[in-house]
Amino acid sequence: MIGLIRSPWLRRVLVGMLGATALQAGAAPSALSPADAQEIAAEAYIYAYPMVLMEVTRRVSTNVASGGPGSDFRAPMNQFAHAPVFPDDKFDRVVRPNADTLYSSLWFDVSREPIVISVPDSGGRYYLLPALDMWTDVFMSPGTRTSGNGAQQFAIVGPNWRGKLPAGMRAYVSPTSVGWMIGRTQTNGVADYASVRKFQSGLKAVPLSALGNPSYVPPKAAFDPKLDMSAPVEQVARMDAATYFATFARFLKDNPPHANDYPILDRIARIGLVPGEPFEMSRLPAEVQAAVRAAPAAGQKQIGKALSHSGSVANGWRMISNPIGTYGTDYLRRAVIAYAGLGANTVEDAFYPLALTDADGKPLDSAAKYVIHFDKEQLPPARAFWSLTMYNDRQFFAANSIHRFAIGDRDALKFNPDGSLDLTIQRDPPNDAAVNWLPAPAAGIFTMNLRLYLPGTTVLDGTWKPPVIRRVAA
Repeated sequence: MIGLIRSPWLRRVLVGMLGATALQAGAAPSALSPADAQEIAAEAYIYAYPMVLMEVTRRVSTNVASGGPGSDFRAPMNQFAHAPVFPDDKFDRVVRPNADTLYSSLWFDVSREPIVISVPDSGGRYYLLPALDMWTDVFMSPGTRTSGNGAQQFAIVGPNWRGKLPAGMRAYVSPTSVGWMIGRTQTNGVADYASVRKFQSGLKAVPLSALGNPSYVPPKAAFDPKLDMSAPVEQVARMDAATYFATFARFLKDNPPHANDYPILDRIARIGLVPGEPFEMSRLPAEVQAAVRAAPAAGQKQIGKALSHSGSVANGWRMISNPIGTYGTDYLRRAVIAYAGLGANTVEDAFYPLALTDADGKPLDSAAKYVIHFDKEQLPPARAFWSLTMYNDRQFFAANSIHRFAIGDRDALKFNPDGSLDLTIQRDPPNDAAVNWLPAPAAGIFTMNLRLYLPGTTVLDGTWKPPVIRRVAA
């Protein structure tokens, strides 16, 4: 088997991880008790979840009927797709989107050669261009906080590439051959769209071999009219175990595990999941097959439970701090963040307290009315800007009469005489101070995220806490 693996680098990695004997023999699963098999299968589901969700998201995001970047925020591989407007209640590509920045999306494949990214001067406007590998780890984040607002050019190179870049060009090495750059550019409402689009139009991506070639034309993508274009997070939730793990094994061939994954790789090899090998359910012992079939339900249950307990609780808010964006071997946290916010930034770029309950610990209910009161000294300490965003029970925006999905410091908020601020959360328009109203969904439970862009030190060290969400009489 090892002789059939074309990549010398991959052969070396796999031999180091699993041994030549295991690779040549097909790494047959060792004997397991039913309980051990169930435990390992659930762990494997959680370990694989980010990559499977990323791959489904990639397929949906790059399936473009026109063959080029479209108006629906899709583009072929290695080409930017820019969101010209904020997402609305029909957007379901990524859970928990924001209405603060206009997105710029680039799914890249650097397995053959690097891709060069050119960025114009932002004119002082806050932006960031974080890139995730297929495990959802942020490995680079050029932008205001890190590299500054000036014009810049850099290359994303693959894990196997050994060539040379033009003199002085910065190289960012992607741990996987495929990945996702999710740019975010500060957008101060609808009136600011034109200025942001001008910046977006200056973002360029070309393969290294085409750098400086003005006649270069990006290749067209093949459009698959039969591809399931529904919400990726829901597609993954519907996958049976055989499809799920086969997708994972197939994509794992060209997107290697991280260097600190040896222990989990040894574990999942015992149920037939081996890097470089196809996953064949029929070859597994009956008790292992049963455990693998049960893994999606078990894994999803663990992810949901972990989400409801993630981070510390402060005044009813989940303060989900590190690890976010980079996870080490905390595979459950990585899966939780992928499920609840695929593409999450590192906390140094943006911090997102999550509201699941009110001051009494009850789930937030669209039939109720709430007020969030910020004392003057308690206003979110963000060096760029902050917002409060509403999500329905599917983790997407909810339709409302004023098409408002977020509210924040760039809105014309009405402050109290003492400098404090009250935000009203309910589904029907309030009698007064509608400028401070964030509409709740028409029905069902909901959640909210505070978003603090370039959070202050009191956020990062845990001394600042958001206020409680108080339920008020109808």
